[in-house]
Amino acid sequence: MRVPDDITLDFSRDEYDQRIAKTRSAMESYGVDVLIVTDPSNMAWLTGYDGWSFYVHQAVLLALDGEPIWFGRGQDAPGASRTVFMDQTSIIGYPDHYVQSTERHPMDFLAECMSSKGWGRRIIGVEMDNYYFSAAAFASLWKHLPNATFKDITGLVNWQRAIKSETELAYMRRAARIIEAMHAKAFELIEPGLPKNKLVAAIYETAISGAEGHGGDYPAIVPLVPSGIDASAAHLTWDERPFKADEGTFFEMAGCHRRYHCPMCRTVYLGTPPQKFRDAEEAVIEGIAAALEAAKPGATCHEVEAAWRGVISRHGIEKETRCGYPIGISYPPDWGERTMSIRQGDHTVLEEDMTFHFIPAIWQEDWGLEITESFRVTASGGEPFCSYPRKLFVKN
Repeated sequence: MRVPDDITLDFSRDEYDQRIAKTRSAMESYGVDVLIVTDPSNMAWLTGYDGWSFYVHQAVLLALDGEPIWFGRGQDAPGASRTVFMDQTSIIGYPDHYVQSTERHPMDFLAECMSSKGWGRRIIGVEMDNYYFSAAAFASLWKHLPNATFKDITGLVNWQRAIKSETELAYMRRAARIIEAMHAKAFELIEPGLPKNKLVAAIYETAISGAEGHGGDYPAIVPLVPSGIDASAAHLTWDERPFKADEGTFFEMAGCHRRYHCPMCRTVYLGTPPQKFRDAEEAVIEGIAAALEAAKPGATCHEVEAAWRGVISRHGIEKETRCGYPIGISYPPDWGERTMSIRQGDHTVLEEDMTFHFIPAIWQEDWGLEITESFRVTASGGEPFCSYPRKLFVKN
């Protein structure tokens, strides 16, 4: 079915067809007949669907043949019509009395639809460990499809997203220009006495305005802007308290373009940094360089982490948490792809055009420092998306 002339897809039909073919090949390997895909990132990757509707139950159904089917709230069906490549007959909306009801569940309706298509006795794959698929959703499917066999296919579609196309890489490069502008704006404005919310407002304006003629999208994670002792914690956001002199603040943020993310973190110290900051800066920068050099096709996530660990060990630093994860298309609450991790014991083999956020953050008892890079895997090692200075920023 030809897409209407007034709808512009973010990718070619050929690229969507390739994605579906890859996913179907994985389905056959898993022995699955039909997928119920509830992760909005996977829904968008397979069909182009893009809407803020993931707070209600929705899914893309993918069988081994035929078009994908979008399933969601009836009032969101027009949004599907405006963003997906499928025919209108492949868009199914459920009535609004299913929304947040204590008497019925949207998956009751989905089960009826699947039965009507002859899928009631099939092997059905569901994303069991996913932010958007609840215990109640599975209980409804289990109840109303008693003759089906269910398999947990958490991550099946996510893994198909690992190697990026040229168009995906182009979107991530645009996101890189946006995050560079965001950090430049943060450094320009930050000063003692400035309320944090005022700075974050300016960061948001920059993020959405975009860069180099390309607009920004909302990121899957809000800016994380902790200062002083709060920077010892990984995931604090902001409040209206002012920045203070003689404190470090790390900015963990991402540029986003057409849902594709490029995270980059930097730390700003207001005043003269103590030696512990300088020592950590030296170790982290050296460690990032070693990790990027190791990130070549054929290397493993474990080996990239080992290159980083070898450096920081010489500097007397220990870090037990993972230091990287894959990135690309995403929706709240996370910009990671939730597959492999750059950490000890993960022996996933890297391939060219995989993309990662390398985040070797240092969180100590009463301070923290983040200097990170997003990169793609190339034959010569990890190629950073950003060209922003890799250092501790100081403002007196």
